[in-house]
Amino acid sequence: MKRLVQIIIGLVILAIIVILAIMFVPIKRTGPTEALSPDFKPEQGRGEYLARMADCAACHTAPGGQPYAGGREVKSPFGIIYSSNITPDENGIKNMTLDQFRDALRDGIGKNGELLYPAMPYENYRKISEPDIVALYDYFMHGVKPVSAKVKETNLSFPFNQRWGIRLWNFFAISGKGGFEPRFNDAKLDRGAYLIESLGHCGACHTPRDFMFRQSGTNSDSNKFLTGETIDGFYGPNLRSPNSSVTNWTADDLKTYLQTGRNSHSAVVGPMKLVVEESMQFATEDDLDSIVAYLKHIALQGDAPKQVRDPKKTTDMLTEAKPDMALGARLYMDNCNACHFVNGKGANGVFPELDGAKIVNAKDASGLLRVIVNGSRMPSTEKRPADLAMPGFGWRMNDDEVAALANFLRSSWTNDAPAVTAADVAKVRTK
Repeated sequence: MKRLVQIIIGLVILAIIVILAIMFVPIKRTGPTEALSPDFKPEQGRGEYLARMADCAACHTAPGGQPYAGGREVKSPFGIIYSSNITPDENGIKNMTLDQFRDALRDGIGKNGELLYPAMPYENYRKISEPDIVALYDYFMHGVKPVSAKVKETNLSFPFNQRWGIRLWNFFAISGKGGFEPRFNDAKLDRGAYLIESLGHCGACHTPRDFMFRQSGTNSDSNKFLTGETIDGFYGPNLRSPNSSVTNWTADDLKTYLQTGRNSHSAVVGPMKLVVEESMQFATEDDLDSIVAYLKHIALQGDAPKQVRDPKKTTDMLTEAKPDMALGARLYMDNCNACHFVNGKGANGVFPELDGAKIVNAKDASGLLRVIVNGSRMPSTEKRPADLAMPGFGWRMNDDEVAALANFLRSSWTNDAPAVTAADVAKVRTK
């Protein structure tokens, strides 16, 4: 017994030593990855463009708020995180040095030395090049209007409010020396990789996370990179599978989707709406072409799943429209058919396809249920300014009816996805 007590006491002491080491050992900072000349000055407009490509406004501008003044709710598995004010104001980053700014982007360290929650995608931003970091710093310090706004303090429940624990997460999650290393010996592919892997931080939403909530790969060397993840109730689809939109759409389809939020097949919903609205619509033609080329290049090889359903069966059934149709089909005719039609193909650039749609076939149906209940609105972009909207039907359908409609969609035409329940719908209504 005495020996057991000694072992327990020893383990407790060891645990305390480990915790203290994690809490008080100096934080490692990556620092500059490239020596720039003392007179280096970013070209005019460069920083603003990079801020758009990094999608900074999507998180740091609250709905209806001032640009970059923070306060947007970022939903995480551990609670709500409030984005910070990143304008050059006392409540923002006015007194932040270039070194501190770099530390935030590459290492997740705030201006006062606090560890930032990984809602800030420093796993990806650490690849941003030194000249681009300087350009971003110059823009936020001199090109952004200061806004005197204090934001609500993030206060997660225990133990996630113990920021010292992020040190341990960083130890396992952060890899590489920082900066970007070209891998393709092709200027267009390397540019696309840089935009996707660093500034665009696409992996933050489209890459599966492991049990520690790390991204399962931060570049295409990992077969899990960009293979799909659920974020904020919407499934960020697999971009690399043989059956993905990247594989099946043309390069022009992909480019149009990123630039306008719609194409002849689909339209953006959920977080992707902000990506198009605040970022991708401003990308240069060359950068969009590079992004598309990179995505096409890294698609994983293999055979696409064979079609298991004949779409004509659903089309014929809806065309005939017998009074004894099942509830889901009747709900479709009453609420969806006018825009998406009996063949589920919608209208080019206006009403998205439902037959074969990733949001309809996703294993996690929460995104589809959210759209049915709450509706959705396309982004207004320079090339497609009309912000067309789909109304929400949650006010007129109960949970059983929404589930019946969703299950009809997920099992009609060529679609083949697991059934959902009224309980699944109820969860969506409460979020």
